[in-house]
Amino acid sequence: MRNLTKFIHDIGTIMYVGGILSHIVIGALFAHGSPETIVTVYTYKLQSAYILILPGLGLKIITDLILWFVYAERAWWMRVKLACTAFLTVNAFVFLVPMMPEILALAEASQADGTLSQAFHDLEGREKLVGMSNVIPLVIEMLMGGFMPALSRKERLA
Repeated sequence: MRNLTKFIHDIGTIMYVGGILSHIVIGALFAHGSPETIVTVYTYKLQSAYILILPGLGLKIITDLILWFVYAERAWWMRVKLACTAFLTVNAFVFLVPMMPEILALAEASQADGTLSQAFHDLEGREKLVGMSNVIPLVIEMLMGGFMPALSRKERLA
């Protein structure tokens, strides 16, 4: 059963990281598009967040909690992993999820003028900053889960 839990966690990681990478790629490809193109880009980003990123994060959280509560995984790597996951979860639900529909609405409102509004650019800049703040915790979380390093002296001696 523990192997199944780890497998489901890997599926969650693929969904989560794959969704994030697709956001980065599509954002870079169409960064200077027309408002109509930007509406399409942010419609995609919003839907992929709901279909890939959030469910992937949910699978990661659930499987981490199963490892913690059911399998009593208390090593320091797991504690660091959970702290990073908590940071990523707060960023997702407090900042990014509420921002996405707002950014899309601002892009849609800009279509009539033919240029993206300053409010759109400001919110998009904030979204990018929050997204960039996820890089280090995400890499640490993945390294901890992948390599399960012995971080404490007690763990290294065991």
